[in-house]
Amino acid sequence: MNWIEKALKRLSTENAVVVTVLSTQGSVPRTAGTRMLVFAQGEQGTIGGGHLEFQALAHARLLLAGQSTQTTLHQVLGPSLGQCCGGALALGFEPVSAADLPRLRDLLMPPRTPLALFGGGHVGKALVNALAPLPFVIRWVDSRDEIFPSDVPDVVDCEHSNPVHAAVTDLLPGSRVLIMSFSHAEDLDIVIACLKRQREQADLPFVGLIGSKTKWATFRHRLEDRGFTAEEIAHITCPIGVPGIAGKEPEVIAVAVAAQLLQTL
Repeated sequence: MNWIEKALKRLSTENAVVVTVLSTQGSVPRTAGTRMLVFAQGEQGTIGGGHLEFQALAHARLLLAGQSTQTTLHQVLGPSLGQCCGGALALGFEPVSAADLPRLRDLLMPPRTPLALFGGGHVGKALVNALAPLPFVIRWVDSRDEIFPSDVPDVVDCEHSNPVHAAVTDLLPGSRVLIMSFSHAEDLDIVIACLKRQREQADLPFVGLIGSKTKWATFRHRLEDRGFTAEEIAHITCPIGVPGIAGKEPEVIAVAVAAQLLQTL
């Protein structure tokens, strides 16, 4: 997502051409609707790289220089392009300027999925950095007001909540939830609040809890003691992160969890 803001900032002072993948057939590097902005010097975004993109850049700059008026190209990804994908696609080219900024902002900005992150520790900080360029809008919650860094991405809203689990009540419907507070007691309170909300509203598609298999076994027994059924408890994902990534460094965990979250979209 970061390239979009950079592109729009440049467009406020430089003309550009929007290159759009209009349609596709067969195997291609990007799907229809993918866009990039091409400036006289440099570009933002990508339609898939390789010789296909090289030709698209060249044609966009011909339009910028007034040396062409052709606004569509049809490309077959075969030997002539040095790409063996075997598919074909149509590209559209639209010259744009600062006057187009409001329309392009709406066009380029994808919808973001709400995500609630409980816990401002090392993994939480690494996750915020990993998730910021991805299609999420993040509500970052902790019971310790001083825990949040002074500089957070624009898509992150920091919130002090004490008790921390009170924030579960007004999460946006469809929120993905990650739980990694500094305290197992807080973690359990948040899990219980999520399960109660899920029982009543069924609008939290993913609730993930950081921890080992041993921690989860303890939590599962405590949840059973509080009357949650096996089916309800199964809605909690613990441990979190895509399997096969063994590293325990915060940045490694963040990548594994970000990949898992993308699988829920």
